[in-house]
Amino acid sequence: MTDITITDSHCHLDFPDFADELPQVIARAAEAGVTRMVTICTRLRNEPAVRAIAEAHAPVFYAAGTHPMSAAEEPMASVDELIALARHPKFVGIGETGLDYHYTAESAAVQQRSLRIHIAAARETGLPLIIHARDADEDMARILAEEHANGAYECVMHCFSSGAALAEKALDLGFYLSMSGITAFPKSGALRDIFAAAPPERILVETDAPYLAPPPHRGKRNEPAYTAHTARKGAETMGMDWPDFAAQTEANFERLFAKAAAYQEHG
Repeated sequence: MTDITITDSHCHLDFPDFADELPQVIARAAEAGVTRMVTICTRLRNEPAVRAIAEAHAPVFYAAGTHPMSAAEEPMASVDELIALARHPKFVGIGETGLDYHYTAESAAVQQRSLRIHIAAARETGLPLIIHARDADEDMARILAEEHANGAYECVMHCFSSGAALAEKALDLGFYLSMSGITAFPKSGALRDIFAAAPPERILVETDAPYLAPPPHRGKRNEPAYTAHTARKGAETMGMDWPDFAAQTEANFERLFAKAAAYQEHG
């Protein structure tokens, strides 16, 4: 067990990949210094199962929303529905939501409608919006800015792997960029440059487990413990000492996910 602690700000512990060994996965995370994790529900009908994981495991918090790739096949969320879910003490974020035109560009209009509903819920609840963006940088930047002009809200660009212009727009709006295992891949130099130019106080770390395992586990199932590998690469990318970077990302997480931080203090 390390005395440096970090948080996996985005994982999917309800996925079948973890069904047989969730307690062991959470224990391995603790051994690696990953003492908190936010598990993300991507289809609202699965929210009870995701909530149950958070209720059963002290280090686990959760968020829920409709993933953009599922927006066309799931019932449209409502602001009231999301607000009601947010009353749970371990529900700490709205999403993931966003835009994904890589495989599902044909549902762009539905995705945009869903995104604006999630933004409204984030604004109402004060909880951070969790954004998935792929191959949709211009629309993403436009909608985030339009909606922010209608009323401020907090936001993290989860698993950020888009272009510099979207990063700049997100940072201009006061949002956060989250590093996933992609930032540790050898060919991700351009992405590392984007993070290196960002303010350290706007960076989070995550796994997106079971996807995108960082080296030395690339190509295998990812799990929250591996946040430590991404975070160490992040420290190198930002030109910071490892303990300082870990402490910075913890402070950032607690500022953005204030409900999780408050629960830790009183829970």
